[in-house]
Amino acid sequence: VAADAETQILPLNGTREGLFNAAIALCPEEVRGQKPVVLIPNPFYQVYAVAALAVGAEPVFVPATAKTGFLPDFSALPKDILNRTAIAYLCSPSNPQGAVASREDLAENIALAEKHDFQIFADECYAEIYRDTPPPGALEVATEGGADPERVVVFHSLSKRSNLPGLRSGFAAGGAESIARMKQLRTYAGAPLPLPLQRVAERAWGDEAHVEASRSLYREKYAIADEVFAGVPGYKPPQAGFFLWLPVEDGEAAALELWTKTGIRVLPGAYLAREVNGDNPGKRYIRVALVATKEETEAALATIRRTLYA
Repeated sequence: VAADAETQILPLNGTREGLFNAAIALCPEEVRGQKPVVLIPNPFYQVYAVAALAVGAEPVFVPATAKTGFLPDFSALPKDILNRTAIAYLCSPSNPQGAVASREDLAENIALAEKHDFQIFADECYAEIYRDTPPPGALEVATEGGADPERVVVFHSLSKRSNLPGLRSGFAAGGAESIARMKQLRTYAGAPLPLPLQRVAERAWGDEAHVEASRSLYREKYAIADEVFAGVPGYKPPQAGFFLWLPVEDGEAAALELWTKTGIRVLPGAYLAREVNGDNPGKRYIRVALVATKEETEAALATIRRTLYA
């Protein structure tokens, strides 16, 4: 996708800032005379919910479970919710499940946003860590489909692409009007990225060799995980990203067992989700990060298998 660097791209102090401030800048106070809704996949990256609450919107948590392919089905929501929607957060590849929205999925979501006049904030921070095929981009699909240029804002980061979370370098891209409003807010509320860090970030954004090397290593780790957890009921190989979303009886109990018995730290899935109608879709999962060395990862995954699935 071709984008004008001056009017359609906004450098960020990491994408967390952008995902939050985009809601501040772009969420209206009312939608059709009513309180606005912000759609959030469940499980989710916590900044989505914080942003929704900060702007006084109603967060609506949309299941992203095995039943829905670990992606939210916004089209299943009631019409009255969709007609109040101002923003839909969509994470693809998804965190924590590693699912990828297809071009058809993205086109359907964009068409839904066009029909009900809301914006999609596409969190694509894991887009450059994948098995075989690069995940499609929401901005690309929106442009090809002739959608309103303001319909989609995408977010990218060096944290995952280059394994540089401490550098705090990301960007948002979208329509000129949306970027202008985000830029105006950032002028008053954003912290500038120091010039030396900008120069390091510039080099990292401009180099693809280290990204391919990192991606190759993650592919090796995917293969290790697939072998270790073969035969585990409910195990779903991640399509992208660097997490495993492992099914367990109780995520919190499993995390405690792993820590106390083996010293391995994982995150209970419930901590990444919100209970809706008495059910937390992350409760029966743990999130495992594949960020250690290949040797450490292989040993740890084998230990997890022996401890939780013997």
